[in-house]
Amino acid sequence: MADHLSDTTRLQGERWLKHYYFIRAAFSVVWVALAFAIGQHATAIGAALLIVYPVWDALANYVDMSRSGGMRENPTQAFNVFASAVIAIAVIVVLSVNTSLVLDVFGVWAILSGLLQLATAVRRWKRFGAQWAMILSGGQSALAGAFFIAQAHASVPPAIVKVAGYAGVGAIYFLVSALWLSAGQLRRKFASTH
Repeated sequence: MADHLSDTTRLQGERWLKHYYFIRAAFSVVWVALAFAIGQHATAIGAALLIVYPVWDALANYVDMSRSGGMRENPTQAFNVFASAVIAIAVIVVLSVNTSLVLDVFGVWAILSGLLQLATAVRRWKRFGAQWAMILSGGQSALAGAFFIAQAHASVPPAIVKVAGYAGVGAIYFLVSALWLSAGQLRRKFASTH
């Protein structure tokens, strides 16, 4: 009975994770499209998009953490929620004081959130598998953060374009993770019917 409950819990968690990754990918695709289509041409919209991105990340991590056992079981996500919220505030401050620092702020955030995502994916690997794309994404995010900081004061292209490129790659990783979990579910379903 306990094994059946743990299998059911694992399958529910895996189903949630698949939906979560699809939602994260879809949001990122829409955000990137808006950043390229409007954000790079309209300063106020670009600024709003730069604020929305870490706010969304904080909210998404909070919902996932809550659905995945809460703060105690997910300390890396709890810290990621806090870090993303602080970064959103920092982006607001920097945009009102010195816009040339916005890539520095995003760079710090990309490094920190990337390492936290990597740690979350490693922890989840034991339970769900299929986390290799999230591990790669976390590592890539940390590297991108270092590049953001290195390029922070270059004038071309604008920060929104650099962040949009980063978000686009993130969308691909979320989509790959969702598809990988979906394929695993289909394989198990097929195996159980034959």
